[in-house]
Amino acid sequence: MAIAILCALTGAVFSAVGAALQHGGVQDVGELTVRRLTRLVRNRRWLLGFSVLSIAAVLQIVALALAPVTVVAPLAVLSLPIIAVIDVPRVTPGFAVAVAAATAGVATFVAVAAGSAVATDVPAAVALRAGQVVAGVVCVFAVVAAFRSGTARALAFATSAGAAYGLVAVLVRDVATSLPQIPWVSFVGLALAFLVGASMIQLGYASGPADLVVAGQTVVNPIVAAWIGMVLLDETEGAGRGTVIALVTSAVVSLAGIAAIARFHRQRLAG
Repeated sequence: MAIAILCALTGAVFSAVGAALQHGGVQDVGELTVRRLTRLVRNRRWLLGFSVLSIAAVLQIVALALAPVTVVAPLAVLSLPIIAVIDVPRVTPGFAVAVAAATAGVATFVAVAAGSAVATDVPAAVALRAGQVVAGVVCVFAVVAAFRSGTARALAFATSAGAAYGLVAVLVRDVATSLPQIPWVSFVGLALAFLVGASMIQLGYASGPADLVVAGQTVVNPIVAAWIGMVLLDETEGAGRGTVIALVTSAVVSLAGIAAIARFHRQRLAG
């Protein structure tokens, strides 16, 4: 468990740096179109960000192979305060409180989950059901993004990406712990969910600030992964009512922090 948490924390640092680099690369290119994608994949900052994020992904895979999804996935949110320092030119007290709320909410989630979560297998039927639910969430927020602009559009894309990456976290654990055998349902679902999440992230970077996109993705990601772990996989089957209340409360605090971050950026852009 300790090694898994260390890998996840280190991965969160690399995720923040990689996200900042990729956001800069997307901003260099401008509005993303099919024609401009070739310019994006040749952009040095974007490619460097991709390399850094690849290291983060490897660390996340190792962490997921060693510990339950409910414990590992939420640690990704610790990239939020790092990207906030990198991306925001002037941090106001209100913004700092919002970032702290989002981060502390997930940190509490991890502390509570670590004491009650037990890793379980991922049956093919559960993987399919989880994929269907996540696909529905991704589609809903992608439609919302299509009809909005600015920070609302960026946050909607980030939420779609977070849902997709939440499924990725669950399926990565299934594939990593099943080797040398390959659970093909999880493997195919993992590939599709990763591609969808990566696409939504780039669209989010093109629509708004990096810290808002990272905030939305890194908070929704563990909430979705934990929901799958708790509800579909029964990783917290033995948890009492108090544990469940603490998990839900900490998730609500994180979401409130995300809403405050979005409000900060709306006010900053309006001013």
